[in-house]
Amino acid sequence: MTQKLTDAEIAEGLKELDGWTRAEGRDAIFKKFKFVDFRHAWTFMEDVAVEADEMSHHPEWLNVYNRVEVTLTTHDVGGVSELDLDLAAIMDEIAAEVAKGI
Repeated sequence: MTQKLTDAEIAEGLKELDGWTRAEGRDAIFKKFKFVDFRHAWTFMEDVAVEADEMSHHPEWLNVYNRVEVTLTTHDVGGVSELDLDLAAIMDEIAAEVAKGI
C-alpha cells in the first residue's frame, strides 16, 4: 500500500529530481516544463498520459502553448507518496526525450 512520505523523505526525493519543488500551500510537488512549441508540449503530455495510466496515478496539469505546469500528489494518502516521485522522474525522462525531437 502506498504511504504518505514525511517532509524529510520528500526533501530527499526532490534532491534526485530536476527542478521539482514543494507546491505552495499544498502537500504536493510542482514543476513547470517549457518546450519549443505546442506540438512538443502535447507530445510530452501524450507520452506521460500513457505512463501515468499504467501506474494508475494521474497528474494535475495545465497546458498553455509550449508550457506544461504539473502538480503531483497522491489523493488516497492525502499528500506526496513514492508514486509522485516516481512519476516526476518519468516525466523528466520524457521531457528530455521530447526536447531531443519528436
